[in-house]
Amino acid sequence: MAPGQLRRAGAARSGLRTWSRLHTWSSLVCTLFLLLLCLTGLPLIFHEEIGHWTGSEVEAPAMPSGTPRADLDAVVAAAMAQRPGEVVQYLIWEEDPDILRLSMAPSPTAPPTALTTVLVDARTARVLAEPRDREGFLYWMLRLHADLFLGIPGKLFLGVMGLLFVLAIVSGAVLYGPFARHGRFGTVRRGRSARLRWLDLHNILGVVTLSWALVVGATGVVNTLAEQVIALWRIDQLAEMIAPWKGQPPVAAPGSVQAAVTAAMAAAPGQEPFFVAWPQTMFTSPHHYGVFLRGDRPVTHRLLTPALVDAETGRLAALRAPPWYVQALLLSQPLHFGDYGGMPLKLAWGVLDLVTIVVLGSGLWLWLRRRREGRA
Repeated sequence: MAPGQLRRAGAARSGLRTWSRLHTWSSLVCTLFLLLLCLTGLPLIFHEEIGHWTGSEVEAPAMPSGTPRADLDAVVAAAMAQRPGEVVQYLIWEEDPDILRLSMAPSPTAPPTALTTVLVDARTARVLAEPRDREGFLYWMLRLHADLFLGIPGKLFLGVMGLLFVLAIVSGAVLYGPFARHGRFGTVRRGRSARLRWLDLHNILGVVTLSWALVVGATGVVNTLAEQVIALWRIDQLAEMIAPWKGQPPVAAPGSVQAAVTAAMAAAPGQEPFFVAWPQTMFTSPHHYGVFLRGDRPVTHRLLTPALVDAETGRLAALRAPPWYVQALLLSQPLHFGDYGGMPLKLAWGVLDLVTIVVLGSGLWLWLRRRREGRA
């Protein structure tokens, strides 16, 4: 072999050793946490179906098709009568169009932990239930999956684990490249040790799930930054939108929420309301209703456009599409859980989640087996 070829071969081997170290240690650091995320994420993929099966999902009573919607002010009045002395912070349109979710709190500035949910029939303005959102199997799974019960520090920690997972995926693909180029893609070497067979299976399953794992890992990292993204939007775009009202006192008694929603929808044809934030909450100003609109088609259903409506006069004050970093967050959430394509996509997400559990578990077993063989 010529000297130049020897140098190139040596550089290639050195590069592969570096990638091998990156793959080994990035995988080892994040594997146990990724296993936890995969195990807790599996029931969350099917959270709606589990809710219906356990009876925790509230369903609206059957009514003739085309039954008109109740006035939103009547809906708000029903919720406030259900919980006297409390105020509404948010009004949310559920996936079931016949149900409206209202978040009640002791005051407009109360923290999220103080919120209580009231579900109201969107057609009759009758209270359906007060679901207990902070208990039950799915609540514990969500908290474990989202922040390990540690709040924002837990989310940021899981975000770092997600970045290591992405590094492990990329480095694993680089290491498998030379093996596949020799025509051995998908090969499971039989007649050899159990460790070699599991190594081949680990590599094959890792390559098969590579694209999905990258998408889920990357979107999971983005989701851990939700609070930071919202804070950036508040000091950036929201601050510009409410600048003319800076220094004005908070609205003491907000006016008609129905008028606010009507004004926002008139300014954005082809969009429908997703949620309304009352004045003094984190998604608006002390002087405005924040009406968040979304597209009425599957492609645009996850993209939100905030509209600020003067809470005293009911007139539109500002309407602006959110910046790219908010759009990235909004798109990452449905991609992460696969809940935008119905049951077929959920099943695909569930199968790929199970395969990823096998990949993570086999990788940990291979490392432990190799250490034992090295000591022997």
